[in-house]
Amino acid sequence: MPNRGIAIIIAGFFTIFVAFSIRYSYGLLLPEMLLSLAISKTEAGIIYSSYFLTYTLLSPVLGLLVDRYDARAILTIFVALLGAAAYLMSSATTVLQASIFFALAGIGHSACWAPVVTVVLRWVSAKRRGIALSIVDLGSAASIAFWSIIIPFILISSSWRTVWVYLGIAAFLSAGLNLFMVKSHPVPEPGTGPTAAPVIQASIRTAYTTILKDKRFYLIGFSYMLISFSILIPLTFLTAYAIHELKISYQSAAALIAVVGIAGAIGKPILGHFSDSVGRIKVMMLCGVLAGVGGIGMAYVQEFTALILCTAVFGVGYGPIWPVYAASSRDLFPKEYSGSIVGLWTLYHGAGSVLAPVLAGWTIDATGAYSWAFILTVISSALSLLLLLPLSSSMIQHNGQRI
Repeated sequence: MPNRGIAIIIAGFFTIFVAFSIRYSYGLLLPEMLLSLAISKTEAGIIYSSYFLTYTLLSPVLGLLVDRYDARAILTIFVALLGAAAYLMSSATTVLQASIFFALAGIGHSACWAPVVTVVLRWVSAKRRGIALSIVDLGSAASIAFWSIIIPFILISSSWRTVWVYLGIAAFLSAGLNLFMVKSHPVPEPGTGPTAAPVIQASIRTAYTTILKDKRFYLIGFSYMLISFSILIPLTFLTAYAIHELKISYQSAAALIAVVGIAGAIGKPILGHFSDSVGRIKVMMLCGVLAGVGGIGMAYVQEFTALILCTAVFGVGYGPIWPVYAASSRDLFPKEYSGSIVGLWTLYHGAGSVLAPVLAGWTIDATGAYSWAFILTVISSALSLLLLLPLSSSMIQHNGQRI
């Protein structure tokens, strides 16, 4: 792999790190924000959903743009916007303000998955897609582990508003890293041929027609939606559940999220590499099983040590989801459409993510307990797995690879 490819993987790692730091720190800060803003669980879900709404609507656009325009400019501008939105969250005093500011963060984050995945896939060989994307996506697990350890210390001497300021600064630094390290396409050695991955000549209509005619696109898309719904519920409400229902300290509750991050960091490279040999679909199905098993434990386990174990199982399943689903896009479809495909699949991911916090928050408000929210995690994981069965049984082959 050329040095530039390594630099892009590094920049991609930190882009994912800050994007998911801002996304998932919301759940860590939620117990403090609930008290400070005097909001219900449903209102907290609405704030979170505003983020995923804009993220969902813009991600296909950004996926399409990165297939046609300079990825460095896209990643620099939108990551900087993400930082500005995080900084604005520190000043929110109402549900409306927080929803608007977090919606802006969703716009910024819309460039932090499909464009990153697309650029990385251009710079790695087919045999290394799963492991390369898993390394980049370690940024998401690392962000969860890092902030779940750091945030409790910040809250001792300051408030949740200070955390949002720090998150904004981290995003601005990542934007600068993208400006200096990202390059859209690899250039071959002199005399070896034209520039790799030239600008796409096919029209947008042609690209979408090619993609949307394939039923595999829909099966994976709906599976992606359901697993996204599944994993977001614990990442939103697990900390609040541990504090309010199990009556444990904030530090111990935050440690549960750290377990998710650490277990996810272990699962990403192992199962990502595993997907390169046994196939993406099998690993996707395994992720659904692990997420569902972890959700069962969260719903019914009351003892803290056992809850840690269930959380770890959930984390291993959560970890490989994004890179393995994304890598399958390059296995199934023409490489010049990979950004568009990942962007379109993000519509499904976003739909699940928009619905999850609101529906889960409503069940908590309506029942007075968190267990039904985690049962939703189990049901959604099982349905996600079932949608992949037709693909698994047919053992689809593409370019000599099992998916």
